[in-house]
Amino acid sequence: MKTSMIFSKLVSFALILQLLNPTVVLSSSSSLSSSNGLTEIPKKFLDFAKRKEVVDWMVGIRRKIHENPELGYEEFETSKLIRLELDKLGIPYKYPVSVTGIVGFVGTGEPPFVAIRADMDALPIQETVDWEHKSKNPGKMHACGHDAHVSMVLGAAKILKQHLQELKGTVVLVFQPAEEGGGGAKKMLDAGVLDNVDAIFGLHVLHSSPIGTVACKPGPVLAGSGLFDAVISGKGGHAAIPQHSIDPILAASNVVVSLQHLVSREADPLDSQVVTVAKFQGGGAFNVIPDSVRIGGTFRAFSKASLIQLKKRIEEVIKGQAAVQRCSATVDFYNTKKPMLFFPPTVNDKDLHEHFLKVAGDMLGNDKVKDMKPVMGSEDFAFYQEAFPGYFFFIGMQDENSPKLSSVHNPNFTINEDVLPYGAALHASLVTTYLLEAESKLRPTEGNLHDEL
Repeated sequence: MKTSMIFSKLVSFALILQLLNPTVVLSSSSSLSSSNGLTEIPKKFLDFAKRKEVVDWMVGIRRKIHENPELGYEEFETSKLIRLELDKLGIPYKYPVSVTGIVGFVGTGEPPFVAIRADMDALPIQETVDWEHKSKNPGKMHACGHDAHVSMVLGAAKILKQHLQELKGTVVLVFQPAEEGGGGAKKMLDAGVLDNVDAIFGLHVLHSSPIGTVACKPGPVLAGSGLFDAVISGKGGHAAIPQHSIDPILAASNVVVSLQHLVSREADPLDSQVVTVAKFQGGGAFNVIPDSVRIGGTFRAFSKASLIQLKKRIEEVIKGQAAVQRCSATVDFYNTKKPMLFFPPTVNDKDLHEHFLKVAGDMLGNDKVKDMKPVMGSEDFAFYQEAFPGYFFFIGMQDENSPKLSSVHNPNFTINEDVLPYGAALHASLVTTYLLEAESKLRPTEGNLHDEL
């Protein structure tokens, strides 16, 4: 009896020590939570992604998608292929989301939730690259690398599924429709399927940077953008008697010139902005003044405030200059058939930037992680970043021993498929280490416990 009482007191004392000294509890945690473990994950995942059977699988998926390009909100066959592969991997998902979108889940099914995104849509471009897997859909082409983006996220899913024991939370796989002007990201958010996501990562292939390198920066990395469409109406008539007409071509010409002053005379020279009139349609004969002229274009800036100011002034200038020439004008920033969405700037979270630098440096070497300048192109990934922290980076695919690759949105655009394992491993490494770090932050540390117990 006396021995059992002593043993009981010892157990109670040990329990109190454990409660008051959390380092005892932490000793059983996975070694992967240590800095050394986190450092090894990117290298291990890249080795896995470079296995021949994994590369061949990703290449096969990418080529199937490339052969059957589909425009925004029409990605039904692409979506079907993705769902088939997720089924084979045993990964649950929600479908349909925003017409053709898919949201898959890998991990514990519990918080925290971190996402990786792939866009699925192609462009209305006729492919001119003559190769075995050329587009079979006339006038449609994967000329922006979205076929590769899908393959890389599926590759990341395969890596994650093989390393489930290392996931301390849930990875959300976002396969998004209609990035090319259709605002698919906004529709995915509006569907509510990403409400619990804490952070999101996205990438884009980059034709001009060497394979095995990445380019990134914190803060604004891509511009926000908007589109405008205006009709300037006058009074048509014979070109020989202009006094009997009200010439909308003259009014539209003044509008085009005046719009350029918004950047050159009104914008801060240190705040990069663009206003481009890319459409001018009016008249069909040499000797007839038309009734109306249609113009349209784009405006871009790196801050939302600048975009809002440009939008306001574009409408004022078009209507004002039309009135000077006795014409009237209507200005649309939306079209009833296809939304001309106001895309916010793509702004990278500073904390996620530090996380990216560490993971990419561990995988590729710090010398392969390049700083990049902001680009005036836009990305609807920005909608995610307005809802929660996000990080968007570029991954090089130029083989220095091969001819230079063509830029995106070009009928000669091609993918160096050697980029696929790098993108898959980066995606998988970023989210795995993000979850492990989030878990370590949630663990109690010495001195933070209350002593009420």
